[in-house]
Amino acid sequence: MKGTIENPLHLKSLNHISIVCSSVEESLDFYQNVLGFFPIRRPGSFDFDGAWLFSYGIGIHLLQSEEPENMPKVCQINPKDNHISFQCESMGTVEKKLKEMKIEYVKRRVEEGGIYVDQLFFHDPDGSMIEICNCDNLPVVPLAGEAIRSCSRISCGVQQKQIQQLA
Repeated sequence: MKGTIENPLHLKSLNHISIVCSSVEESLDFYQNVLGFFPIRRPGSFDFDGAWLFSYGIGIHLLQSEEPENMPKVCQINPKDNHISFQCESMGTVEKKLKEMKIEYVKRRVEEGGIYVDQLFFHDPDGSMIEICNCDNLPVVPLAGEAIRSCSRISCGVQQKQIQQLA
């Protein structure tokens, strides 16, 4: 086991993230108009309120809370909280848009070996943390083996095969 990279469940990719919300409509608006997701059809057999969205190769499933008034209120932006992270083309454009939309955010910068990664953290309407970054600047370095770049949808499978051959 040690030193080899395995895929015991034969996973292929991240499919979706589920987020419980106090208002599906408000969250739907946020994920569409701030993050650029688009609604997709969800099974009609579901007997609970929700919405499915898709973009960037992943899905977001919004689930209506059964007790929206009892959902915890998160007000402080803490980059060390659970979050979903999206890579962007231009950090400057993202920051400008967040300011225009009057979305409060926290800015961070990480440095590793002369490589800089910029991060912007903010909340969705229910306090779920979102990160926007240029994380693809930083190579993915397995603890054993060669460094690889972040996986795109096209190259990820090739990179996984290359890593398995190195092991």
